[in-house]
Amino acid sequence: MKALRFLHAARFQMPAPGWLPLWLMLAFVAPPGRALEPAPPFDLTGAVVVIPRHPSLQEQKAIQMLVEEVEKRTQVRWPSQSAWPTGGRGAVIAIGRVEQLRGLPGVPGAVAGAAAHPEGYELSRGESAGAPVLWVRGADDRGVLFGVGRLLRSLELDRGHAALPSNPLPIATSPDKPIRGHQLGYRPKCNSYDGWTVALWEQYIRDLAVFGCNSIELIPPRSDDDPESPHFPLPQMRMMVEMSRICADYGLDVSVWYPAMDEDYSRPETVAFALREWADVLRQLPRLDVVFVPGGDPGHTPPRHLLPLLEKQAASLRRFHPKVRMWVSPQSFDGEGLAEFYRLVEAQPSWLGGIVYGPQVRVPIAELRARVPARYPIRDYPDITHSRHCQYPVPEWDLAYALTEGRESINPRPTQMASIYRATTLRHAAGFISYSEGCNDDVNKAVWSALGWDPDRPVIEILREYSRYFIGEKYTEGFAQGLLALERNWRGPLAANAGVETTLAQFQEMERKATPAQLLNWRFQQALFRAYYDAYTRSRLLYETTLESQALERLRRADRTGTSLALREAGTILDRAQTEWVTPDRRDRIFQLAEALFQSIRMQLSVPRYQAIGVDRGASLDTVDYPLNNRRWLHEQFARIQGLQEETNRLAEINGILNWTNPGPGGFYDDLGNIARQPHLVRGQPFAADPASLFSSKTGFEEGDVVDEGDPAPEGALRLSWIDHA
Repeated sequence: MKALRFLHAARFQMPAPGWLPLWLMLAFVAPPGRALEPAPPFDLTGAVVVIPRHPSLQEQKAIQMLVEEVEKRTQVRWPSQSAWPTGGRGAVIAIGRVEQLRGLPGVPGAVAGAAAHPEGYELSRGESAGAPVLWVRGADDRGVLFGVGRLLRSLELDRGHAALPSNPLPIATSPDKPIRGHQLGYRPKCNSYDGWTVALWEQYIRDLAVFGCNSIELIPPRSDDDPESPHFPLPQMRMMVEMSRICADYGLDVSVWYPAMDEDYSRPETVAFALREWADVLRQLPRLDVVFVPGGDPGHTPPRHLLPLLEKQAASLRRFHPKVRMWVSPQSFDGEGLAEFYRLVEAQPSWLGGIVYGPQVRVPIAELRARVPARYPIRDYPDITHSRHCQYPVPEWDLAYALTEGRESINPRPTQMASIYRATTLRHAAGFISYSEGCNDDVNKAVWSALGWDPDRPVIEILREYSRYFIGEKYTEGFAQGLLALERNWRGPLAANAGVETTLAQFQEMERKATPAQLLNWRFQQALFRAYYDAYTRSRLLYETTLESQALERLRRADRTGTSLALREAGTILDRAQTEWVTPDRRDRIFQLAEALFQSIRMQLSVPRYQAIGVDRGASLDTVDYPLNNRRWLHEQFARIQGLQEETNRLAEINGILNWTNPGPGGFYDDLGNIARQPHLVRGQPFAADPASLFSSKTGFEEGDVVDEGDPAPEGALRLSWIDHA
């Protein structure tokens, strides 16, 4: 049985059955009626952590992370020491770089050479003096950090208990991509980040590192944002320094997104001002590895002026950070600007570190890679935080969601994120630093980080690790499946998607069984918020669609009852959406969870309640009751028709409303953008092949009428069919 377990752990590849003699084939077959039993979990509850005698600061942070995160979940604090324990029979967890652990008692040989690769690590099990040993060996400081992260993601942790399933061991791995990061902007524009303290930032950066993130991108005090936020616990410059320090402590790269926003960089005085300003800001950072300057959004400086500026900035900044590299994107360049950019880059300037591909780059990433000299790596800058009016809109999104949940809602899109990654970064880039504007995209960050390490990792395995580590061992499968269900909630016509109710029922069951700590967990709260919000929106959609049908039926009687009575009755029916709410219990729970999220993670889900910077910046509480039928437009039409003098004219106008979508004999009516009513639209490639719709039709939604109920757009209310488009 031990031999069989070893073969399973090593993923032994058996020869073809015809090659083996019968006696050897029988050795691999369990006795009749008996299944092969998995090895018992490796009990680590009473473990001692053995560390190097002279660990680096980064190794110290990795070990601190392990001990503290296990204690949070188990209330067991593992002691750590630099001497090998004697006389005890408990488990030992030995952590360090390969050269530090070489020669310790019981150290095994290399599992698969992962420790020869940067950031690689090995996890294996052994024995020394009768005590079981778990080895965590890193190729370097980051290898130690990421090995500890993998251990944390794999552990079974519960109150008073810590164990490691035996099946995952041994593990030997190194990352597929050298750049795996996320932009964390402490600025007013974000839906939560501007309310975070230093302690919250360290916890979040630590959480990202657990999933393999090795780069954090910061934003300077001056960008295209307001200079102040009511949520700031510290001034922007002080927090930027603290975030750089945290990254330095954990050994993570620091990039700074620094837009060139001044009016005219052809003027020497403008360049001189920019050199002073950037130096004053960036010299204060404890660590700086990269400065990324977008070509536009904001900025829009022609390449002939932008690149000379960056050459001067690179020379200036190396006075304080000798190894800093300057990266640039051709973002927002038109055809002429892109051609000029190519000409300048083809000269292969030595100061240029790499090229960034992001939103508003007008060519596919494959074309950019083909045109840029091979010496320059390309880094992807994917927008993983927005759902509409963005680089990668949710495909086949129902208008009801676009009107209510909006552009920056809580948006777990795990399978779509994997499709985007595999269509772009995997094939053409050296890695990524994602564009994020808050913790609403937290699941997406985990998926990108994990795929940057191993692109073949099944999404469901990533979600199970996410659920086990952040929510709890008992939620490993249920919460992971719930995240997939939330993504399915957003696929296709909402009225026909009965799975939304099933998703809510699944989360309500988890909610009933949750511990107080889990109910206070912001990641759990986010998923609950989405489940309740989706279901409330669907119940309103069905209800308000029925109300509009009933109102139109009243209008059809206008020639018998008179237009004035028909219009009044139709208006009264439409107004029931505001006076007779459907599923008010769901609505109440949404508001409760919004308050909980503000308290737990500073999510600003409302402008008046939580001082969010704008409705489109995640304030979905302010659009939770946005009309999902044509109520606003119909009321405007009713008022206009009532003002007409002649009954025949009023009847004619009512008839126009009733036959709005009737094209007459031989005609057809397409509502382009409405996935249920666009049969003639040529779709093009599927989302997985063309997630940015560069070669396919792209549906979207107008911004003008997505406002609070009491604040109509200046041009008047819109029919729903005027809001979506292709």
